[in-house]
Amino acid sequence: MDHADHGGHAGHGGDEDSGGHEDRTGRTGWADHPEAGPAWDDGLIARRVAEGAAGAEQAAAVNLAEPRLGGPPPVTPPAYDGPLRSRLDALRELVGLSRARLDSRTLAEAGRVLDEATARRRLSGQHTVVAIAGATGSGKSQLFNALAGVTLSETGVRRPTTAAPIACSWSDGAASLIDRLGIPPRLRRRPAQHADADGLLRGLVLVDLPDLDSAAVQHREQAERVLALVDAVVWVVDPEKYADAVLHERYLRPMAGHAEIMFVVLNQIDRLPGEAAEQVLDDLRRLLDEDGIALGEYGEPGANVLALSALTGDGLAELREALGQFVAERGAPIRRISADLDAAAWRLRPLYATGRRTGLSEAARDEFSARLADAVGATAAGEAAERAWLRNANRACGTPWLRLWRWYQGRCEPSTGRLPVRTQADDEATARQRVEQAVRTVADRAATGLPAPWAQAVREAAVRGAQGLPEALDELAARTGLPPGRPPRPGWWPAAVLVQASMTILQIIGGLWLTGQIVGVMAPNLGVPVLLMVSGIVGGPLVEWSCRMAARGPARRYGMEAERRLREAAAGCGRARVLDPVAAELLRYREVREQYVRVIGAGAGVGGR
Repeated sequence: MDHADHGGHAGHGGDEDSGGHEDRTGRTGWADHPEAGPAWDDGLIARRVAEGAAGAEQAAAVNLAEPRLGGPPPVTPPAYDGPLRSRLDALRELVGLSRARLDSRTLAEAGRVLDEATARRRLSGQHTVVAIAGATGSGKSQLFNALAGVTLSETGVRRPTTAAPIACSWSDGAASLIDRLGIPPRLRRRPAQHADADGLLRGLVLVDLPDLDSAAVQHREQAERVLALVDAVVWVVDPEKYADAVLHERYLRPMAGHAEIMFVVLNQIDRLPGEAAEQVLDDLRRLLDEDGIALGEYGEPGANVLALSALTGDGLAELREALGQFVAERGAPIRRISADLDAAAWRLRPLYATGRRTGLSEAARDEFSARLADAVGATAAGEAAERAWLRNANRACGTPWLRLWRWYQGRCEPSTGRLPVRTQADDEATARQRVEQAVRTVADRAATGLPAPWAQAVREAAVRGAQGLPEALDELAARTGLPPGRPPRPGWWPAAVLVQASMTILQIIGGLWLTGQIVGVMAPNLGVPVLLMVSGIVGGPLVEWSCRMAARGPARRYGMEAERRLREAAAGCGRARVLDPVAAELLRYREVREQYVRVIGAGAGVGGR
């Protein structure tokens, strides 16, 4: 079957014209061309009134625009079930949580679904609004008239004939629904009395739309506006343009998720000879399947595909019966809102769903804290504390002569050592670079796997927290570094000092004794003074070495404690300024992702953690 678009045809009733037209306001000629002639001002449906049979038909439709006698029935809104109500609440929460992270255009569709769901919830649930839509020449207005049993919408070979939507209600109480569609009272009608004698279509509000491919832009805009508001759609196609790319790509394919509220009608089958109608219908089903539209066959939910002729009435009863059953179920508003919700959720999926594990691992947190500790010099500070403890031990336990020699060497040594001296500015620049690198690394790891808006929010939070972080770490290092004064001493140090002093006293006594013997003041006896001097000379360094060995453990613990304090302080500063804001953004993302899972009505398929 050839799928090429062959244009409109002139052999059957259509909804468009190729020159002037008569619209439903009762005016003839284009509105932009006043030279076309004077306009009617009676506000009735513009149609050619033929003598004889046309007069009887018009009489049957007297006062169709006027409401029937009696007060309107009480409005019973559609009952949103628990799952749908939960999904709408989740979408409302999702939009609220996302406003600070996503622009208003991104959330516009979700906001529209919420608004339409709220608006439809306040209106009648006993009525079902069904739009008849189609391309030029499909005969949708002819089908509209056939269902109503009276000529309500003008048909003809001129294009476009249908200039504005017209509504036909089979029962009272639908005024607010039609008001929502923006259809004025002069374009509201009632079907013929015999059109639904058995009440099969009671509760139906049928709307004939302008052509979807009309040359007049305002006609297409009106049709698309109403399509977004109705409860269901009857798509009318003809044998020549059923494969039209505009219809499939712009309307049917984007609305594939709305299959349960769709009727696809192949009109004008009287023009197809023999088995051609079945062949075209099969090809139409194939195209719908390629569009992703589920077909309601074998009892499965999906679009109802029918073939008929609005001109001869062939197949019209099947459509009327299908519409009657569909309207009687009173489920179209719920299905429409659910389908709109599914479509909005699918469009938002790239903004909330991820197939990767997200979050900041403990390893990444520890690495960030270690980088900050290195930038602030925690290891160097611990080593300095250990050296300070050992120096203090040497001062307390070293021999007086060795301490004197070291003091002399310190006085004679130049202030500049053998190693090149780094300036404070160089150290600060290096520390700042380390801090910036640490922040970039942790931000990238936290943003890995997140959708783009939330990854950007995480990075921005990290950058904001990094402002002033190097200065804060410098102040922290100065405040948390080595305590003023000498390091604390263990309890055995006084005894060590006393023993070292005793060794020094022995040396002095032995030296004075030998001196006295040399000058003849004391009796000669070299053994005792020499023994005293040797004991002091050997004992002093031995005591110093013993104290140094004993001081290594406490000195190491003292240095490690100083390093730990500085590391914890640096980690706390980094956590408060960077990690906590990043964690807050990740928590917000987890919250919106949970709401998104509720919106899609599933516990899986979003991915990540």
